[in-house]
Formats: sequence, C-alpha cells, structure tokens
Amino acid sequence: MSPTPIVTLHLSAALCAAAIGPLALWTRLGRTVRPRWHRVFGYAWLGCMVITALSALFIRSHDLPNVGGFSPLHLLVPLTGAGLYRAVTAARRGDIVQHRRTMQGIYVGACLVAGLFTLLPSRYLGRLVWGQWLGWL
Repeated sequence: MSPTPIVTLHLSAALCAAAIGPLALWTRLGRTVRPRWHRVFGYAWLGCMVITALSALFIRSHDLPNVGGFSPLHLLVPLTGAGLYRAVTAARRGDIVQHRRTMQGIYVGACLVAGLFTLLPSRYLGRLVWGQWLGWL
C-alpha cells in the first residue's frame, strides 16, 4: 500500500503548507514586523495551497459517499480556491483585516482540520500512517 504519485504530490504540498503557514503568520505578529519575509512565506504558502487543492481533484475516494469518486471532502477545493482569491484581493485592496481573517481561516480549516480528518484510521493516509508506518493498527 504505497501512495500514488498524485497522492505523494498532494501530501507533500499539504505538509509544506502546514509548515510554512505559521511562518507567514508569525512574520506579521509581535513588535517586529517583517513584510519581506511575510510575502516570501505567504507566496510559498499560497503556491502550496494551490497545488494541494488542484491535486485533490485527481484523488478519488470510494470509501465515503461519493458521486463519480468525488466525496464531500472535495467540496473543500472550491472553498479553498475562493478563500485564497478573497484573501489575495483583500491584500491588494489594502484590507488587511479581511486578508488576515481569511488566511487564518483557510490555514485552520484547510490545513489543520482537513489534515486531521485525513488521518482518521478509516482513511487511506490514516491506514498508511497508523497502520503501515507506525504499526499501531
């Protein structure tokens, strides 16, 4: 049970996004604001999220209720895309409050919450991590 190339791409981009997200958020917190690093990490995070969302379209699930292999988890793809668009346009218009809220929401919803759901023991990655890699199942 080894992951397919598209699952590997998806997982790699998602893990990178999960790791880069706090760096992008951290560079705008505290007394010292680091706008250059915020942009670097922000664009890297944005790229990882776009790759994660697009690669998800090619991963089909037949263990959940689905239509043509698309499960309810695939609804996160347009939601993530719309959120990223909304956050970028808010930043370009100078609406930093909206940009911050949207990016934080996407990070929590798409990286953390969705990531935790993929690690459930009944899911492919959950069986891979908990069963094959760690031997706990």
